[in-house]
Amino acid sequence: MEYEVQFVERNERDARFVARPMTPAFANGIRRAMLADVPTFSIDDVRVIENSSVMFDEQIGLRLGLVPLVTPPGEFEHGEEVTLSLDVSGPARESPDETRTAYSGDIVCSDPMVEPADQNVPIIDLKADQRLQFEADAVLDVGREHAKHQGGVAVGYRHLQRVTDAGERGEFDDDDPHIVRGVIEDHAPEHAEGDASEGDLVATEAFDHTLRNRYPGRKLDVTDVEDAFVFHVETDGSLTADQLVEQAVGSLKSRGQELREAVQL
Repeated sequence: MEYEVQFVERNERDARFVARPMTPAFANGIRRAMLADVPTFSIDDVRVIENSSVMFDEQIGLRLGLVPLVTPPGEFEHGEEVTLSLDVSGPARESPDETRTAYSGDIVCSDPMVEPADQNVPIIDLKADQRLQFEADAVLDVGREHAKHQGGVAVGYRHLQRVTDAGERGEFDDDDPHIVRGVIEDHAPEHAEGDASEGDLVATEAFDHTLRNRYPGRKLDVTDVEDAFVFHVETDGSLTADQLVEQAVGSLKSRGQELREAVQL
C-alpha cells in the first residue's frame, strides 16, 4: 500500500505531517517504533581519571548519559562503541570567586561522525583548582533497552480534523468558542479569514485554536478524518526528524519481512 504524506511544518529537529490512508494500529506502530526501535549513541560507561569538583562521580555519569550524541544512520552496527573524553580545569587560584563551566562541547570523540548534538549543555561548574577528567564509552542501542537511547523526545499523533461550512450562524445560536487542537483540513475556504484554498492543512495555533477566529459568523461541522493522522515529532538532536521517521518506518518494514519469511517456512 502507498501512503500520502503532507508536511505542515518541517524543521531539523521537529516536524508535523499528515499521513494517509492509515489505520490507528499502524499509526501507533510508527509512534512506538520511533520511541523504541531507532538506535542512537549514548554514554554507557565512564572512567573517571580525576574529579575534584563538588559532585560525585555517579552524578557526573548520570548527567553524561543525558547528553544527546549525533548518530549518523547506517554508519555503525548495533552495540558498536565509540570513545569520548573530557579534560576541563577551573580558573587559576588567583581567581577564587570565578568558575569555569564544563560543557558538552568540551567532549571529544574518537570518531568525528559522533559528537554532542548541542555544544552548550552544562555538565559541572568548576572552581579554582578543581578539575574534571574522564574517558567514556558510548554504545549504539535502542530506546526499548534504555530511555537514554530514545531519539524522539516528543512523538505523538492525532486524527486530522475536517472543517466544513454548515451555513450562516443564526442571531440566537450559541456563540461557543469551538476550540480545536492539532491540524484542520479546510473545506470552507470562501469563509475563512485570510488566504485559504480547498483542502489546505492548517495548524490550529495559527488561529489560536478557536474556529470563531477563522470563520466568524459561520456554523461549522468538525469531524475526524478516520484514515488520516497528524504526527508531531521532536528529536533530541541525535537524529533529524526526517531520519527518525525514516528509521522507524524501516524497522517496521524489516519486522514485517522477517514475519513473512517465518510464516512461509
